[in-house]
Formats: sequence, C-alpha cells, structure tokens
Amino acid sequence: MSAIEIYGTLSVSLMMLFYALEKRSPVYVLFFSAACLSSSGYAVAIQSWPFAVVEFLWAGIAFHRWKTIKRNKPLT
Repeated sequence: MSAIEIYGTLSVSLMMLFYALEKRSPVYVLFFSAACLSSSGYAVAIQSWPFAVVEFLWAGIAFHRWKTIKRNKPLT
C-alpha cells in the first residue's frame, strides 16, 4: 500500500469516526469538516475531481453546521 493510499484510507476512516461521534460534542462536527477537507485533498492527489469537489462541499457544509451549533449552544 502506497503512502497516498494510506492517507486516503485514514482520511475516510476519520470521516466515518467523527460522523458517528457528532452527537456527543460540537467539536466532532468540526473534526468531521477537517476530515472531509483531508479527503478532498486525497481526491485531488489521485485526480478524482468529482470526489474532490463533493468532499470539499461537505467540508463547507459541516463547518457551517459547526458554527451554527456553536453559536446556538449555551455555555455551561
């Protein structure tokens, strides 16, 4: 397995993990966004442009969701 394949596998695995943990804390939504961005970078590296665009958009959507959750969550 090449370094780029390991990077891609790690990126997608982290996406899955952080998606599963999103309800536990808003920070996991932010981590999910970062993992989507990482996955988009992987897609660019392997020249899979549709995958790169979709993952980049998911990163933006997740980041927006994190900002919304963070703003609406009362400090405890």
